[in-house]
Amino acid sequence: MDLGEFEADNSVSCRLASAIPDVCKTEDCCLGIDEAGRGPVLGPMVYGICFCPIGKKEDLKDLKVADSKTLTEAQREHLFRKLDEAKSFVGWALQILSPNTISTSMLQRSKYNLNALSHDAAIGLVQFALDSGVQLKEVFVDTVGPAEKYQEKLSQRFPGVEVTVRPKADSLFPIVSAASICAKVARDHSVKDWNFPEDLGEVDADYGSGYPNDPKTKAWLLKYLDPVFGYPQFVRFSWSTTQTLLDSKAVTVHWDDDEEDGEKAAARQNNTSMLSYFKAGSKTSAQQSNTHQTHRFFTERRLQSLATL
Repeated sequence: MDLGEFEADNSVSCRLASAIPDVCKTEDCCLGIDEAGRGPVLGPMVYGICFCPIGKKEDLKDLKVADSKTLTEAQREHLFRKLDEAKSFVGWALQILSPNTISTSMLQRSKYNLNALSHDAAIGLVQFALDSGVQLKEVFVDTVGPAEKYQEKLSQRFPGVEVTVRPKADSLFPIVSAASICAKVARDHSVKDWNFPEDLGEVDADYGSGYPNDPKTKAWLLKYLDPVFGYPQFVRFSWSTTQTLLDSKAVTVHWDDDEEDGEKAAARQNNTSMLSYFKAGSKTSAQQSNTHQTHRFFTERRLQSLATL
């Protein structure tokens, strides 16, 4: 699976898709939706769809697809190749949600939780299939949240399409199993080959499953916690696991009360006010000293302190 487009900038989300089979543009089709990587604190969450003509459901069964969680990595890779080779009647698409997208969405001022993010990713993929000319008549979805409410939401969004939302749909409907395999293979590849834009040197790739309760994942999070700038973008900083570690291990940040003058607050705590950096002709002790080592955050971005403009 080629994830080159996402790997070029893994700080943002990305959509990848196969070619649309001609038969899917002329015959009534079914489509399955599933995700991979909802729970981990590391790496992206990937939503996948797979679709084929309703008359080809038995052919899909012959490929022996199954819920990706019941398969080994080698089995998933093998089945994805078989799905990709069946391009005469099978198509797929992926929405890769980067850790940065997940975190910034969940922590933005207006509430946008993981369920809403998941719903929007699924809706966007169904709309993509329709816009691409796929003749959708049936959609099968592994539920996120209450199945009845989710099914009603999708049915209202896509009138004329029969929507079925079920828990464990990836083990009930082969078309959802196929979507599950596509999503899981994409996530596995992205995590395994993650490109760290931060200058971390030789990164330890032994970070386990990525789930918060995995000892290897916990050890990796402790190892790569920067006390000032937190974590690389590989980490979902909106997860309670990372927030707890930041609260206990990172440098404490004091936010001055809006009603208290910033310089007075700094003087009270025997600190230098940020405002002092913008005063003409003023130099802080840090600026006057040439012995301190500049943090890599500034050197990587070629940022320097200026005394005058």
